[in-house]
Amino acid sequence: MKVRIDWTYKSPKNKVVEFLSEELEANEALVVAQDLERTGRTKRLQFADRHNSNWSLKELKNYVKEVEIEPHDIVAYFDGGFDLQSKRAGLGCAIYFKQNGKEYRLRKNAIIDEIESNNEAEYAALSMAAQEIELLGAHHLPVRFIGDSRTLVNQMSGEWAVPEQSLARWADRIDQRLEKIGIRPEYELVPRKENSEADRLATQALNGTPVKSLIDLNADN
Repeated sequence: MKVRIDWTYKSPKNKVVEFLSEELEANEALVVAQDLERTGRTKRLQFADRHNSNWSLKELKNYVKEVEIEPHDIVAYFDGGFDLQSKRAGLGCAIYFKQNGKEYRLRKNAIIDEIESNNEAEYAALSMAAQEIELLGAHHLPVRFIGDSRTLVNQMSGEWAVPEQSLARWADRIDQRLEKIGIRPEYELVPRKENSEADRLATQALNGTPVKSLIDLNADN
């Protein structure tokens, strides 16, 4: 989670000045905040996250301590491939996360039937990614969902309406799942070449090659 430090400084002559930092990772913000407190000039110190929620120093310390043993800093790439002739979709997701001081990557693909469009395949891939994140035990965290579908990213971000009923049903299911586990989604659009890992997994699913793997990225170094 990224936060800004909201610090109110009080000078020896009682002049009060407010400072708001750039965004920092929560653990980095704690280090800076503790340095600020050591100045002895702190009138008020709190933190603000991207959702405009305020955190006290104690609350942020507890958050960082608790989250370290659970999956966090989650980035999920997703993609859906659609075969018009068979009405089948290949789904792929690659989820990167940290836990207990280590970095992991989860890869998963699947194939489903009775899909009507490429947009629906993209929604199904996002839904699978959300399900895998729930299975990891992640909860009450921001998660970056990265895809190459402008339609999906804009619709799930609330920039565009979702007029198609089939897509609206997918969107509702995804929102409900994420809300249930307290995940705050941040949707990002990238060019297809930057989503090649999830695209390849979706293609493998359509070609009949199932993939499900979880690896410790630190072990590769």
